[in-house]
Amino acid sequence: MKIAIASDHAGFDLKSLLIPELNQKYQIIDLGCHNSQTSVDYPDFANQVAQKIIKKEVDLGILICGSGIGISIAANRFKEVRAALCHNQK
Repeated sequence: MKIAIASDHAGFDLKSLLIPELNQKYQIIDLGCHNSQTSVDYPDFANQVAQKIIKKEVDLGILICGSGIGISIAANRFKEVRAALCHNQK
């Protein structure tokens, strides 16, 4: 299974933790961002993942931003994509 993953700068640290774990079972395609110091716009990354899903280049996508709400809304602008805010509590 191929999974595209992307985040904005606020989600970079979590994305960095998830990728090694996910790579144990899945083929992960990291679409950015690539550091937490440079401010980026989460809709740009939602668009990249959505396009991969629409073109059937990946099976699923994971999007991470500071709250999770904005990037989900951005991804849901594409009729072929359904995104939801998911989390768990430690």
